Amino acid sequence: MKNKWIVVFDLDDTLYKEIEFLQSAYCDIASTIEAKFNKQGVLSFMIKSYQQKQDVFQEVINYYELTIEKQELLHMYRTHKPRISLMREIKTTLETLQTEGCILGLLTDGRKTTQRNKIEALGLHNLINQKNIIISEEFGSEKPAKRNYGYFMQHYPNKKYCYVGDNVKKDFVTPNTLGWDTICLLDDGRNIHCQDFTIGTQFLPMHRIKSFKELLKIIV
Repeated sequence: MKNKWIVVFDLDDTLYKEIEFLQSAYCDIASTIEAKFNKQGVLSFMIKSYQQKQDVFQEVINYYELTIEKQELLHMYRTHKPRISLMREIKTTLETLQTEGCILGLLTDGRKTTQRNKIEALGLHNLINQKNIIISEEFGSEKPAKRNYGYFMQHYPNKKYCYVGDNVKKDFVTPNTLGWDTICLLDDGRNIHCQDFTIGTQFLPMHRIKSFKELLKIIV
């Protein structure tokens, strides 16, 4: 029965595509630079630099001869209010799990302000109880620390636990050892970090899915 499940999700490249956050931030930063310094074509230059795996903010400062510090651009990136949203399929799946009695959680690495802005933009505060949202900077440790996953086991004992993520290097190794079910959302070609399934078996998820609809077939 689903009401025995605690289903915990990663955020970036799991509940939404992180590239969308990047594009949103670049749009805001480019608009600010063009208005403040009377420049043109900044957004396309930034995207091209990103695609070429360059230091985007340093490149844009150098190319446009900007009198601005790189740290200021980084601050704008990390604190901007992103224009991102949940895909309908993901929102519907979360709502279905909730209706079926699952308790939902969020376990994400990152800065408090950045991750909180994403959570607000995605409307996740309407789907996940605040006490079940764990952000590494607030919590004091990052995945794969045992205490991050242990939080849910402590607060919801004697349940079945599942972690849904995308990063094979750190998302699944600890919940695997704790007896959780682990599910990896496969990269559709847009993920920020590549997925390497050739690493040690202890890092691998129990299940691999291509879409959120498949979650409902696993969590029974």
